[in-house]
Amino acid sequence: MKILYYDCFCGISGDMNLSALIDLGVPKEYLIQELSKLNLDSEYEIKVEGSAKLGITGTRADVILKNSTRISEQVLHTEHNHEHSHHHSGENNHNHEHSHEEHVYNDEHHHRNLKDIEKIINSSDLNDKVKKLSLDMFMKVAEAEAKVHGKDIYEVHFHEVGAIDSIVDIVGAAICLDYLKVDKIIASPVQVGGGFVKCAHGLMPVPAPATVEILKNVPINVGIVQFETTTPTGAAILAANACEFTTNIDFSIKKIAYGIGHRDLEIPNVLRVYLGEKESTEEIEEQYILETNIDDMNPELYGYVEEKLFEAGALDVFKTPIFMKKGRPGTKLSVLVSEKNEKDVLDVVFEETTSIGVRKFKVEKIMLNREFSKVKTEYGDITIKKAYYKGKLVKYKAEYEECKAIAKEKNISINKVYKAVYKQDIH
Repeated sequence: MKILYYDCFCGISGDMNLSALIDLGVPKEYLIQELSKLNLDSEYEIKVEGSAKLGITGTRADVILKNSTRISEQVLHTEHNHEHSHHHSGENNHNHEHSHEEHVYNDEHHHRNLKDIEKIINSSDLNDKVKKLSLDMFMKVAEAEAKVHGKDIYEVHFHEVGAIDSIVDIVGAAICLDYLKVDKIIASPVQVGGGFVKCAHGLMPVPAPATVEILKNVPINVGIVQFETTTPTGAAILAANACEFTTNIDFSIKKIAYGIGHRDLEIPNVLRVYLGEKESTEEIEEQYILETNIDDMNPELYGYVEEKLFEAGALDVFKTPIFMKKGRPGTKLSVLVSEKNEKDVLDVVFEETTSIGVRKFKVEKIMLNREFSKVKTEYGDITIKKAYYKGKLVKYKAEYEECKAIAKEKNISINKVYKAVYKQDIH
């Protein structure tokens, strides 16, 4: 099993994450090529270079905006009557010499909101997995912004999600994670820093409102330095992708990498990541089943509820026809969920169904060791997921999204693509 571990002893930000994953082995050329599919090349360029903090060497990746001028935020507030989020303030304070509270970039894309982001991503040629990962991370930030400002997620115009560097950081994170093809992402408790940060609400203690909103149900540490060390973008990357937060490293570390921040602190301002392997044939993971019996809901709504449950982090959703008391036909709705996403899933059950109570069971999920590899076919290279039992390959399957994309591109049956994979010698 291939594992990516985030050691967030000095927090995490969007650009430090990108830096660390490049340092871990994602080719910068590949990242830049994939990001070009967003068709935003005219707005930015990426600078990648070696760097160091307090003797620790690693990589620094900067998103440099093109054709931008800086004006005071006070003037921008007057001209546009626009309340800026504290989000970008945190991002810049952690990694750049100039705080967003002092300056912002005045460009034509300053007011991008979530609908704009969704359109940019969904209309791109990025693969479906990268699109989903990207939108999941953006949704974490958008939901936090909306909660803090008391607005609908599509009503909020906020700098963090609309800023081009945040788009590159988040979509870049999705591209890198997809490239690494790890089986599991784990993180340490997240250091958020200390002191105060200036934001749209005034002077607020660290963690700022939206950052802590994103990190609900995630263990955090505070006060290692009197400075905001975790930004909303960094928090969203972890909240959307890490399945576990622990200091227990029960895998073999194969590679170590560092993403270097800009600001000089009393401790190394770096994000450390490990790429590791776990030798066990099967992985046992604790999860929960939430279930409820329903006999008074319009059956047409189950499809909608299922979509909402998966968006909330459900690992599986299934429905069983049952007979309830007095012979009434009903449906047992069962949801498999990790502890991290339990609350969000319960919110959907109670808000979107007629249920007034659920049963909760702790279960152990036993999973075979898996790995991903590429096979060459007449239609190009296709990723397959291989499963091992007692050290032997027992089954494999082609990645559906890649097969679907090839079938659409070449206007052929998807079955032909699958057959092209399965006639290869897999070992």
